[in-house]
Parts: sequence; structure tokens; C-alpha cells
Amino acid sequence: MLWYIAIILGIVQGLGEFLPISSSAHLIITRWLFDWDPVINQAGGNIDVALDVALHAGTLLAVLIYFFRDWVHLFANGLSTGIKTREGKMFWYLVAATIPGGIAGLVLETAIEHFVRSQILVIAAGLAVMGIVLYYVDKKAAQIVSFEKITFKQAILIGVSQALALIPGVSRSGITMTTGRLLGFSREAAAKFSFLLATPIIAGAALKHTPDILHNIANPLFLAGTVTSAIVGLISIGFLLKYLQRHNFAIFAVYRLVIAALIVVVYAVRGA
Repeated sequence: MLWYIAIILGIVQGLGEFLPISSSAHLIITRWLFDWDPVINQAGGNIDVALDVALHAGTLLAVLIYFFRDWVHLFANGLSTGIKTREGKMFWYLVAATIPGGIAGLVLETAIEHFVRSQILVIAAGLAVMGIVLYYVDKKAAQIVSFEKITFKQAILIGVSQALALIPGVSRSGITMTTGRLLGFSREAAAKFSFLLATPIIAGAALKHTPDILHNIANPLFLAGTVTSAIVGLISIGFLLKYLQRHNFAIFAVYRLVIAALIVVVYAVRGA
């Protein structure tokens, strides 16, 4: 009965995690628009938690598979040569940049989970405001910093900005790519650094739910959500990196504004 929900949410997660449109906001919006919460809760068996973990496990697989060679080289150089090589430096830059977002998540995630995530208009506002910011920054910023030229200071600034992604609608990839563009990164460099930075954050979230993963590993719904989000996530990463070679972020900014407007209209029509 919940197969279609697991697959649709897997598609939403795979797209939203890597495109600058906010996966958390879209998961909440999708469930709200179709009133799926009662259906999921009625199924019992901790299915809600299983689905959430499955979706994030899938996107973790996607980013690990896509950037497997990059991570092998980053790990090898980071642990063997330290900061003596460019890849060694990048490994430790990513480690350091992960810390601010990780601390913010530990301190604020529960409070935000209980308040902001239930406020659909706050989510709409986050989508709209971040869309405007993304468009303006991308239009005005120079493209003078390639991926290989990223500095430690720039990596830390992007890591700090990642804390804002705790607010649904802001988007982890959206805020990190926007910050990268603000610092003069090329669009490709901003996207690639954002994707690599996502790996430890998503891995940390999955690690926190290891018991749930082990408990649900044979659950068909868990597998459906994981496989779907992994496949769609792989497609999303490849698409965005290729798309940004010739295009800007305008389409994603416009999309965010359209979705925000749709939420407000549906909210007004429903009267709640």
C-alpha cells in the first residue's frame, strides 16, 4: 500500500538533496499536499522513521558512488600526505568545513524539528527568500575561483553557512552553492564542493540511525526508498554538474518562487 509513497518520496529526496531546492522542504510539502501523514502513521511498525532513514541512505549511496574516485584520492592523500598535496588539503578542508554544520545540527535540530518543520508558511518563506538570494548572488558574482583554487578560509565560510540549511526551505545545497558563488567560485566548483561537503553530513545522519537501518534493511519499503533516492540522486548530480557548464541558477530560483506561491495558495484554499 505504501510502495507508491516510498517511491515518490525517493524521487523527491533524490532531486531535492542535490538540486538547490531543499529536499527537507519538498518532503514535507509532498506529504502535506497529498495528506500522506495519516496513511504513513496508520501503517505502524515505525515505518515513518524507516522511510526517512531509507531516503537519506539512498542519497548517501548516490554521492559516494558518483564521487568514489574523488573520495579515494582525498582519503589517501589526506591521511598520507596531510596538507602537502592539493588533494590532501582539500580532504582536511572538507573535514573542517563539516564541523560548523555538525555542531549546529546537534544543538538546534530537535528544536527546529518540533517547530519550523510544522510551519508550512515558514517553509514557503524559506524557499522564496533563498530563491531570490540565489538568483541575485549568482547574477552578480564573478567566476574566478576553480575547484582546485579553493582556500581554507573559503571552505570554512561555506561550512558555517551550511548551518542555515537546518531551516526547511533554505536547502543545504542551495546555501552552500550560493555562498560559493558569493566567494567567486565558478558554478561547477560551487556545486562540486557542495556535493563533496554533503557526504560527511549525510553519512553522519545515517550513522545516527544505524539501529534503524539494521532493523529495516530487509523491509521492502526501506529498500524501495533507498534504491529510488540513490538512482535519482545519481542522475541529479550528473545533470547539475553538466547543466552548470553552460547555464546559471536562474531556473532553480524561479522554481522555488513558484513552489512557494503554490504553497501559499493551497494553504489559503484549505484555510489551515
